[in-house]
Amino acid sequence: MDKIMLPEESYQIVGICMEVHSELGPGFREEVYKDAVEIEFHRKNIIYQRERQFKIEYKGHALKRSYFTDFLVFDKIILEIKAATMMSDQFIAQTLSYVKASGLELGILVNFGQKSLTYKRILV
Repeated sequence: MDKIMLPEESYQIVGICMEVHSELGPGFREEVYKDAVEIEFHRKNIIYQRERQFKIEYKGHALKRSYFTDFLVFDKIILEIKAATMMSDQFIAQTLSYVKASGLELGILVNFGQKSLTYKRILV
């Protein structure tokens, strides 16, 4: 059986998202959930950066475009937040691209838009 990457950190992140979803439920825009998650990160003294910018490289050249991930947590995990009616392949591909571009190995995609919180660990 394979070992889970960053299990304690992942557990804390998903637990916070579950707490936020339990309190707010579905139906709000993404920014509302991001604000609430940020409050919980602050309350629990979790190291994070919101809207962390990453440059994208192509064959050793930095592209003019960059991207902003929703959160960089523990300096190790990309956290992407969605508020959609379902978890789509497009969201998964986007998160995977962000993780690759960041040079990290783990992303967590969380969807607050359904009756129950859904999440997916994205590994590179």
